[in-house]
Amino acid sequence: MSLDQRLPVCDETSQRHIVESSVSFEGHIWSVVSDSFLLNAGQNPLTREYIEHPGAVAVVALNDTSEILMIRQYRHPVRMNLWEIPAGLLDVDGEDYQSAAARELAEEADLTAGRWNVLTDMFNSPGSSNEAIRIYLARGITEVPKAERHTRTGEESEIEVLWVPLNDAVAGVLAGRIHNATAVAGILAAAAASGTDFAALRGAEALWPEHRS
Repeated sequence: MSLDQRLPVCDETSQRHIVESSVSFEGHIWSVVSDSFLLNAGQNPLTREYIEHPGAVAVVALNDTSEILMIRQYRHPVRMNLWEIPAGLLDVDGEDYQSAAARELAEEADLTAGRWNVLTDMFNSPGSSNEAIRIYLARGITEVPKAERHTRTGEESEIEVLWVPLNDAVAGVLAGRIHNATAVAGILAAAAASGTDFAALRGAEALWPEHRS
C-alpha cells in the first residue's frame, strides 16, 4: 500500500479493538501490561506486552555561547556512565509539563531558565513501551542560589555537568560517543532548529495529545 507522497508525514492515532487487557507486573514506577487486540476484522487477536510508563520530560539548556548543558550519570541496565541531558518522570500529580522540565533542570543541574520552547516530542521505544517524552529548549539560563539547591541522592549523587558546544555534541552523536536516545534526539533537533534561529519551535504550552498516561 502506498500513500500520496504529497501529503505531509505525520503520525496519527489508530484505535484497535482491545479483546483483553491485564497487568502482568506492577512496579513502583512502571508496570507491564498484556493486551490482546484485533489488528484487522476477521483475524485472530494478537497479544503484546509493553511497559506502561508515566511519561517524561527532558531539557536542552542552551547558553548565550551556543553551548548545551550535558550531565553524566550511571545507568545500571547498560552498565555505563552516559552523557545525557536533564530529564525526569512526569510523576508529580497536577504538575504541568513545562514545570516538570523546570524542576528537573533545577534538581539535576542547579539551573533555571527564562525562556522555554518545545523542541520535539518522541516515543522512546514504541515497540515495547508507551513512554512519551517531551524535550524542551531552555534559554536565558541562570544558576539556582546555593542555599536553594536540591540535594541529589542515589545515582543522581554522582552527576557531573559540562557545557558542550552544540556542534561538538552533534559530532559526538554522529561518531557514536553519545548513546542516550533522549540526548541524541534533543541534540539533533536543537542543531536543526538553530538553522532558523529556533523560529519554528512551538511554545512551551503546546498541546501534547500523544502523552496518554
